Amino acid sequence: MLTIYNTNSSGSKSCDGISRRNFIKVGALGGALSLADLVRADELNGRSSNPKSVIMIYLVGGPPHQDMFDLKPDAPAEIAGPWKPIHSNVPGAEVCELLPMMSTRMDKFTVIRSLNDAQAGHDAIQCYTGRTHAAPVPAGGWPQFGSIVNKLQGQANPGTPGFVSLCYTCTHGPYNEPGPGFLGAPYTGFRPLGDTRRDMTLKGITADRLGNREQLLSSLDSFRREADSTRQMDGLDTFTRQAMGILTSSRLADALDLSQESQAVRERYGEGDPSVMIDANGAPRVPQSFLAARRLIEAGARVVTVNYSKWDWHGGMNTEGRVDNRIFTREKEDFPIFDQAITALIDDLHERGLDKDTAVLVWGEFGRTPKISSAVGRDHWPRVACALMAGGGMRHGQVIGSTDSQAAEPADRPVAFQEVFATLYHHLGLDPRTATVDDLHGRPQYLVDQGRLPIAELI
Repeated sequence: MLTIYNTNSSGSKSCDGISRRNFIKVGALGGALSLADLVRADELNGRSSNPKSVIMIYLVGGPPHQDMFDLKPDAPAEIAGPWKPIHSNVPGAEVCELLPMMSTRMDKFTVIRSLNDAQAGHDAIQCYTGRTHAAPVPAGGWPQFGSIVNKLQGQANPGTPGFVSLCYTCTHGPYNEPGPGFLGAPYTGFRPLGDTRRDMTLKGITADRLGNREQLLSSLDSFRREADSTRQMDGLDTFTRQAMGILTSSRLADALDLSQESQAVRERYGEGDPSVMIDANGAPRVPQSFLAARRLIEAGARVVTVNYSKWDWHGGMNTEGRVDNRIFTREKEDFPIFDQAITALIDDLHERGLDKDTAVLVWGEFGRTPKISSAVGRDHWPRVACALMAGGGMRHGQVIGSTDSQAAEPADRPVAFQEVFATLYHHLGLDPRTATVDDLHGRPQYLVDQGRLPIAELI
């Protein structure tokens, strides 16, 4: 059986480790093979189940760059904050003292300290498309990264969607993952949570009966397809094929079933608290989402997106009317949980031989103000931000770019969001200089703006 984790429409509940309650049940017609069995079967048939892939982790709300990867201990206290940098196993790549596990593995990471073209307000669009809402925007809007990859490369395995979103819907729209834009609904990420697949239940339907229903659906839709002028119908065959492949295979079901992992592996990632949202607008802090992402990649997904925790720490007043030292309290709680989860993911990818095929990207909307506010928080700061990358067979163990003495401006090697996307497309085998997708008017649109090239230091 496929167990699909579920949230209600308000976004106030989250998954319980992706395995125990609020399930949608989908009959697995492909038999009772485990994910490991399926992988071995592919290998015996000379077919790789692991295409080039990307795990994109969105830190909702904008992580504080100067408290994580770009500490300034010699700056005044109102800029430096309370944390000290610690040396890592890469010279010059110091990290916060609350990230000790990462410090011993920095040879497997790259820190970009000089992202310099962030937007000022909360909006997930730049982290998923590389672009903003600034004109010109094609009709239908820009497609997000996973949708473009799904359009150009499709599924690597018929039992696993090419693009899977593990992102929770927040009540505050700007935090939410953008859609497929002008590519249309068929290239939306497969979301094994929430309302999207709530009715995806097979009861007493054999594979033959399912096939007959597919033929009936095709015949009923043919006349609409001929009259359609929006191109939405054009992609429904792709959508239907993907859905049928998923329903008749146990591969996706197995990938989402974390009980197939040992208790030791699950504990390695950390449990978190899946029953409590960080707040009404944030994403749940569920480290095992990273484990689910690894299993989905192992099952053949090309792109998996995850939104993780809530990083919008302005500070403010507590319930008793006193200043709440919110940012540093939250950092002390959240940094070690994130440290454990991200290092478990990277260790896992290396141990399973997936590190060269799978690139990992971690980032948020923008950086945080150098000066700690009177509310004991840090506010939005678009002038500079950071990103963390790993895997993909890239040249890691380095820091790209630097900032001034207050972590307020890039001092050298400014990096644009679209350069990071160009690097991911290059990793997947898509040339960002030439690859295009057609918009609603049939005009080809480049994956990134012309002149935005992969980061040379990484490739």
